[in-house]
Amino acid sequence: MMIRKNYFRKKLISLYSKIVREKASPEYIARGWAIGMFYGCMIPFGLQLICSIPTALVLRGSKIGAVLGTFITNHFTIFIIYPVQCFVGNRLIGGNISYLEIEEALKDLLRDRSFDALRNLGGELLVAFLVGGALLTLVMTPLTYWLVKSLVITHRKRKNKKTGDPDGPNRPVAPKQESD
Repeated sequence: MMIRKNYFRKKLISLYSKIVREKASPEYIARGWAIGMFYGCMIPFGLQLICSIPTALVLRGSKIGAVLGTFITNHFTIFIIYPVQCFVGNRLIGGNISYLEIEEALKDLLRDRSFDALRNLGGELLVAFLVGGALLTLVMTPLTYWLVKSLVITHRKRKNKKTGDPDGPNRPVAPKQESD
């Protein structure tokens, strides 16, 4: 138990470090993480990076954040998130599939991770997955943006107090001057 606790603590510290040490504006960093979270919640596992990186390029967000933000769904969490997402989505669309039925239907998908396994879920469960994912996305995307932006700003303020630079890395960057 203690080993797991230390492992997760080290992982959280590492993640925090990756967030706050990126050399960019807090908004840029937070935008990338929000993009990653959006795709991590909305799109099935395996397709998220294909969408998040180009979106981060277009919307000018952190590519690192866009990649790491998708990791909300990973090999360990999908066994919890996907069934809950489908169950909530099913209730929202007025369905009556039980949680156990959802878990059983998702076992093949989580084992095979193929489009055939996804098609075999059936229309109602697929719609429930998308509706539940949309709800999760509506909650997690703005929450991620706000949390990451706050973490970066707070970290930089603490760091700037130590160095004595009141603005430090949070100061606005002056636009480049064009030469004649």
